[in-house]
Amino acid sequence: MTTPEGRDLPPFRFQPAAEADFERLLDLSVRTMRPQLEAIGRWDPARRRARMRAAFRPAATRLIEAPDGRLLGCVTVDDHADHREVSQLYLEPDAQGAGLGRAVMLAIMRERDHLPLRLEVLKGSRARAFYARLGFVTTAEQEFDWAMELPPRR
Repeated sequence: MTTPEGRDLPPFRFQPAAEADFERLLDLSVRTMRPQLEAIGRWDPARRRARMRAAFRPAATRLIEAPDGRLLGCVTVDDHADHREVSQLYLEPDAQGAGLGRAVMLAIMRERDHLPLRLEVLKGSRARAFYARLGFVTTAEQEFDWAMELPPRR
């Protein structure tokens, strides 16, 4: 995959998640979220497990794999009648910073580009700037998150 600017992006594939993936995806979420949650004084392992358990829906969750099958991350995409919602985008720390997140989001953005795409970003996270570069705009400030939306591409 290449960007609109012609840059190559890391190859990956989506695979459906299963209930059996919960523990490894929980571990991934801990390794990616813990530093950010500690920075805002919200790190609690039991709370992280409970939140992940409550939000984990295998039917909407995709594994992000390298061509060799190695797990690179995961993302949840929920389809609604009037919008799509992205949540729980977690990438292995060693896979971050090389364009994989951009490649994943561009693929998701192309799937149903006639609908707005919504997500929430933890305050203090670098993710807000990442999503802004993709065209997302901040639509609301919440206690711990920013709500963002990518308008539909007609």
